[in-house]
Amino acid sequence: MTDASTDSPVYVLVGGTGGIGAPLARRLAADGARLVLGARDGDRLGALAGETGARAFTLDATDADAVSGLMGAAMEAHGRIDGAINLVGSILLKPAHATSPAEFDDTLTLNLKTAFYVVRAAAKAMQANKVQEGGSIVLMSSVAGRYGLPNHEAVAAAKAGIEGLVRAAAATYAPRGIRVNAVAPGLVRTPLAGRLVATEQAVEASAAMHPLGRIGEPEDLTDALAFLLDSARSAWVTGQTLSVDGGFATVRPR
Repeated sequence: MTDASTDSPVYVLVGGTGGIGAPLARRLAADGARLVLGARDGDRLGALAGETGARAFTLDATDADAVSGLMGAAMEAHGRIDGAINLVGSILLKPAHATSPAEFDDTLTLNLKTAFYVVRAAAKAMQANKVQEGGSIVLMSSVAGRYGLPNHEAVAAAKAGIEGLVRAAAATYAPRGIRVNAVAPGLVRTPLAGRLVATEQAVEASAAMHPLGRIGEPEDLTDALAFLLDSARSAWVTGQTLSVDGGFATVRPR
């Protein structure tokens, strides 16, 4: 049974309990959206679902069938998916010669493959929307995908792949009204970046690399992500990777 009668948008967040996903879920819920959350940690997932009124599903986003099942559950519950975002990722800081094939594979799987699975499943579901045509798919890139940083070879390859995926998928699905975009943050204070923000000295060193003089906070990204998900506000934006990085990728610090 669906609740397709309401006009509130439906957003699917894959990896929705992480350092970016949780504040985004709270922001979207506060704006009145209906949420479907998928993540591996059942305890955190249940707590966030209780807080936001979301439907919650425990899943491994590296399993393509599981991601498809999540989109199917969202369609069964709501009859539509207005936006889907992949927030799954990892950071591996090693030079290429010190990176094992297994580490490289893991980095590609957690970053690029999960992004592809979300595009694949969301695009299929959005084409079956009963209530409205189109939708928005949002992926997470990184400043490392467009700016050469030492010891970022594996994650840079994965994130650059995501940016190529964004452009190709945007071209494929534009005739169906499905938009595909990404956000490329600089260093953001999240658990995933724990080692990079572990000391005040490390934070200060990283802040000096960002022209705006500080590292990012999760809330710096939620506005950009919410904007791209919302087809009422970003209806003419597709195939783009939006840098939300304090100027890191394009501006030289003084």
